[in-house]
Amino acid sequence: MSKISKFFKGGGSAASKGRGGPSPQEALARLRETEELLSKKQEYLETRIERELAAARQYGTKNKRAALQALKRKKRYEKQLSQIDGTLSTIEFQREALENSHTNTEVLKNMGYAAQAMKKVHENMDLNKIDDLMQDITEQQDVAQEISDAISNRAAFGEEFDE
Repeated sequence: MSKISKFFKGGGSAASKGRGGPSPQEALARLRETEELLSKKQEYLETRIERELAAARQYGTKNKRAALQALKRKKRYEKQLSQIDGTLSTIEFQREALENSHTNTEVLKNMGYAAQAMKKVHENMDLNKIDDLMQDITEQQDVAQEISDAISNRAAFGEEFDE
């Protein structure tokens, strides 16, 4: 079965049909295949246009009917080429949108994993215990500051008199 008939008849793996749709990777691969196919068709049409133009020049004024037919074919090929350009543009837009959606999905999944990890980390923490701990730390810092102040005061041996 040719690539074109697979594309239009929806040919795909049986696994993707059973799951309710293709995976993003499968869809991206098919879009890339279609882009490749259309690019080859573009190249073919461009060579055909050049041939018809050369034929029209060759016939020139000698055989006007053949020259006109060659120019008509050239015009038809140019119209097909223009349609393919539009289709390629649409496929490229679709592929980029799909890639962005896939990236967003992965980011969202990873953010969910991170949220679960944070939840697991915080499940052993009690807000009251944290408040008590912070008060203890503050008290100990105050005691340490008092000790530091007491040590750092200059000893004034004999300067202080008790009246």
